[in-house]
Amino acid sequence: MNIAIIGGGAAGFFAAITCAEANPACRVTIFERGKSVLEKVRVSGGGRCNVTHACFDARELVKHYPRGSRELLGPFMQFGPEQTVAWFEQRGVRLKSEADGRMFPITDDSQTIIDCLSRAAHQAGVRVLTSTRVEKIEPATVVAHLEGVPQLHRWRIGSEVFDKIMLATGSSSTAWEWLSELGHHIVSPVPSLFTFNTKDTRLRELAGVSVPMASLRIPGTKLSADGPLLVTHWGLSGPAVLRISAWGARDLNKVYYKFPLEINFLPEKNMEGVLLSFQKIKIENAKKLVKSNPLFGLPTRLWQRLIEATDIGSERRWGDLAKSEFQALAMQISEAQFQITGKSTFKEEFVTAGGLSLKELNFKTFESKICPNLFLAGEVLDIDAITGGFNFQAAWTGGWLAGRAMAGLKV
Repeated sequence: MNIAIIGGGAAGFFAAITCAEANPACRVTIFERGKSVLEKVRVSGGGRCNVTHACFDARELVKHYPRGSRELLGPFMQFGPEQTVAWFEQRGVRLKSEADGRMFPITDDSQTIIDCLSRAAHQAGVRVLTSTRVEKIEPATVVAHLEGVPQLHRWRIGSEVFDKIMLATGSSSTAWEWLSELGHHIVSPVPSLFTFNTKDTRLRELAGVSVPMASLRIPGTKLSADGPLLVTHWGLSGPAVLRISAWGARDLNKVYYKFPLEINFLPEKNMEGVLLSFQKIKIENAKKLVKSNPLFGLPTRLWQRLIEATDIGSERRWGDLAKSEFQALAMQISEAQFQITGKSTFKEEFVTAGGLSLKELNFKTFESKICPNLFLAGEVLDIDAITGGFNFQAAWTGGWLAGRAMAGLKV
């Protein structure tokens, strides 16, 4: 049986290896247009490769997927993070879990994962063709028509005919065009996992300053997120920003990434709680300068910028502040408003919300419901997640199930 997999990324490699190992009679070929394979694996996690997340309950795991959560529950019960960890360990790669649940190879080097996948593919007899662009996929045999849509049996790429074909192309406009021509519906793609741009003077020259835990919300919407916050040269990043960007991918696209953002730098306290703390601080720190004595563990430079935003002078002492000044400072700490003016891609880890409509995919096999013997996995689908190894897990899971189905194993 001749199998073609278009795309040499995580999902494509995992499907190819799974298929070839499950059925050695399959001749599996990966077509990769780039000069090298697994490039997203290489750059993931700052070059360490965030392989998966230590969330071993499928019902909890799906909560990290803004799109695809309902559909992925069954697949994750078949092959989730626990099985991913075991798969790599069986091939000599041990993973470790960090405090936030992210899992990396113990080498802290993405090359370890690339070498493992490349070695497994080679040992399974997978043919890998790099610098090979597939211009078109087309049916080699049409066996029936259903409501005007061709039901395909075999596929042609160039002069070669394949019994089954898989698209693991990532966010590819070309692949989506192919799918549209075949009768599939494509959900319009928009960026997900991006950082926020702002020119707010409170953040000027604070690049690198971080807050261990902050609470973010976008007024007028249901969008909110908690987590670490990082100030960058262009604005705001960190897990809290990335989470809210993932869940709000479509809503924020509609407003052209221009919206107000409210930040509570002390999520354990609301404004009233901060004001109560100030009453005690006014007595205990009466003679101390406000600007020179940061509170609540906030970074010194950020604290000073928040003080400046209230017009509290650098020589003012806690005991001298008026009620209105305490209120102004409490607002800067717990209800600070920032105007977001745009977005930036999060490092090289670009993720898209959008792709093949999930209604048109059989999630037991990751086979198209419209075109038999056409399989899909990874970001070509309308599936995406927050950061933390969740996007890779969806790729491993989809690749594993599609690989087994292409090998002819029963569901």
